[in-house]
Amino acid sequence: MVKHQPLQVYERQLCLSCLTGIYGCRWKRYQRSHDDTTKWECLWSFILFCTFSLLLVWFYFWWEAHNDYSEFNWFLYNRSGEWSDGTVPILAATAVGFTYIAFLMILALCHVAVGQQLNLHWLHKIGVTVALLTTIIGVISVTQMWGEEWDVVWISLQATGPFLHIGALAAVTALAWLVAGQMARAEKTRFQVMVLLIYLSVLLTLYFIPLSITSPCIMERGSLKAAPAIIGHQGAPMLAPENTLLSFNRALQRNVSGLEVDVTISLDGVPFLMRDRTLRRTTNVRRVFPDRQYDDASLFNWTDLSSLNAGQWFLKDDPFWTVQYMSTSERWSVGNQTVCSLEQMLKLAAKSKSSAVFTLHRPPANHPHRHDWVNLTLDTVLRSGIPQRQVMWTVDSNREMVRNVAPGLQQTSVQKLPLDTLHHKGISRVLLRYNQASAQDVRLYNENNISLTLCSVNEPWLYSLLWCSGVPSVSSEAPQVLRKVHYPLWLMSPDEYCLIWISTDLISFAVVLGIFIFQNYHMIRWRMSGMRSYNPEQIMLSAAVRRSSRDVNIMKEKLIFSEVSNGVTSDEPYTENEFNYYTN
Repeated sequence: MVKHQPLQVYERQLCLSCLTGIYGCRWKRYQRSHDDTTKWECLWSFILFCTFSLLLVWFYFWWEAHNDYSEFNWFLYNRSGEWSDGTVPILAATAVGFTYIAFLMILALCHVAVGQQLNLHWLHKIGVTVALLTTIIGVISVTQMWGEEWDVVWISLQATGPFLHIGALAAVTALAWLVAGQMARAEKTRFQVMVLLIYLSVLLTLYFIPLSITSPCIMERGSLKAAPAIIGHQGAPMLAPENTLLSFNRALQRNVSGLEVDVTISLDGVPFLMRDRTLRRTTNVRRVFPDRQYDDASLFNWTDLSSLNAGQWFLKDDPFWTVQYMSTSERWSVGNQTVCSLEQMLKLAAKSKSSAVFTLHRPPANHPHRHDWVNLTLDTVLRSGIPQRQVMWTVDSNREMVRNVAPGLQQTSVQKLPLDTLHHKGISRVLLRYNQASAQDVRLYNENNISLTLCSVNEPWLYSLLWCSGVPSVSSEAPQVLRKVHYPLWLMSPDEYCLIWISTDLISFAVVLGIFIFQNYHMIRWRMSGMRSYNPEQIMLSAAVRRSSRDVNIMKEKLIFSEVSNGVTSDEPYTENEFNYYTN
């Protein structure tokens, strides 16, 4: 009778079981392996890494694009005709996808750390594929519809670059533990050299990448100019319905220096404030004039426009998630707003001694005021009583005539033109989107006495960056937010930044060196002391440890059957040294 005895008594490894189970559904001990990962699984690991990297960029893009969420929703409205906050599903899907892929990446790194074979489960492979394809489709869609927004990534790196560098260096430094462990376990010298070279290349790149990091906020504190003046774009549209008297009053309460609006000419020649082509989004035209709700806003006369409500939509759609913080009286005021005329806004600006800047939309071809739209607007400006020096005139059509009739108006260009052209046209101000002017352009305009205003600045980080760049003024939909920024979010001298950079690199190098020495201590000791300190048994034990798990399992089976055939039925299992002796 043959009596079987186990070679080894196994302990439960709950953490390892969870690790391999969640990643590859290998919950049982016999399903796990220390063998080298197959080429197919290596390919999937590479796909997982690429998906993680792409999602990281996608997540960062939407994080920084928060400055322009309202602009994105407006683009969606112009395409679909219905208002909705399109950023909510995008942000939710991005957060879920990034969390899932990041979790798989952590599990994969843990597999490498404990020397387990990577074997991604097929359900996870489907999830990774879906995440990758969805992100690629999202990137292509944003590029086609909103391509200029990608500039926010490069602009934001001027504000976040120094801190992202420290974070990336910390992450790569922590990876030294895995790299050193892989080198200690690897059997092939070629593999060790390849892993080491790749890791050192990435590490050295991070050590010297600050040489390419530039930021306006790396400057001497004495060179910092005054904070940019804030112009309320459409008033304060986060606190009240856009282009209404209530919105302008809310903005003036936040001490804005001016008001920026969009102007359309009504059918009877009255300039009024409206951003959209139709009245559907910001008025109750669907209820009052259901048959005309898709008509151009300029095809309504002022009497009809005055009868429309321009505040109820704000309470219903809550475009900026601010209605819940309003009191009952504030909601009543919001819900009773009407369409505002240009003359009403100009009189309010004159009373508060604020500047006024407006973008004038030319009426369509069948409009009775298609050709005299500039004259009508100019007459309204002169009739309102606002001092000419407080008005920024952006209309390029008939500019020479306007200069002759009203020489005091501040001629403003909404295009990035050469300096010679600006001086020839008598233009003293330029109004551009924040991504259209570089730090060099800002310096050039300041040196030539051209006042620059950058629009769509709603986030403190962007306001701080433009402050350090020396921008004189910005236009914002969130003046209540920017008014709380009393100093740039961060500012450091070049010497301080250099000290932080070098200190971080030295600490990282010391940690990496210590990890490699600790992980490869026995190998280093063996090579430094030579073979004299190792006896044959130690060499035999080392060879057994370096065998693959598959070879060891086969040798275990051979040893068992050898026992049975020789009639060995001892109750005592082999010790580790005895087993390695027989298997080698």
